[in-house]
Amino acid sequence: MTSSRASGGLARFNALEEGAARAVLHEVCASRAWAERLLAARPYAGADDLYAESDAATAGLTTADLTEAMAGHPPIGRPKPGDPTSSREQRGMAGASAELREEMLALNLAYQERFGHVFLICATGLTGEQMRDAVRERIGNSAEREREIVRVELGKINRIRLGGLVRDGSSGAEGG
Repeated sequence: MTSSRASGGLARFNALEEGAARAVLHEVCASRAWAERLLAARPYAGADDLYAESDAATAGLTTADLTEAMAGHPPIGRPKPGDPTSSREQRGMAGASAELREEMLALNLAYQERFGHVFLICATGLTGEQMRDAVRERIGNSAEREREIVRVELGKINRIRLGGLVRDGSSGAEGG
């Protein structure tokens, strides 16, 4: 059940002109296919309907759509300069030692070389060590297995970011 505050943010989103709504959704997820599917299903009666549509859209992303979505995420340990959402999402790395930061950089590069895209994890609430351990574990996955893990992680990030949209009309909630 959604709160009245959530209803207000969702109502504002539902009422946005299509171009403005598309821009808001692009802040949540860089995949155009994902955004277009969510736009087409407006208006949403409640947050659960929005989340369900997001989950279905994420599940339906092609490999190219996933690549596009991942391009909107900076590497762990290197948030986008001037982007408060990126900094909040990666705050588990904020107090990391120089050694851990260097290790994450090396792991990020190795991961990207292996899979051709950024290491994507829903970093909300994770420490730098937990993120490091996750990339260490996942770098040995097959490309197919890793693509499905990325899809799950992207879905988590999208839900968290949509939660910010539903709560207060901004997509700057914590997430990836």
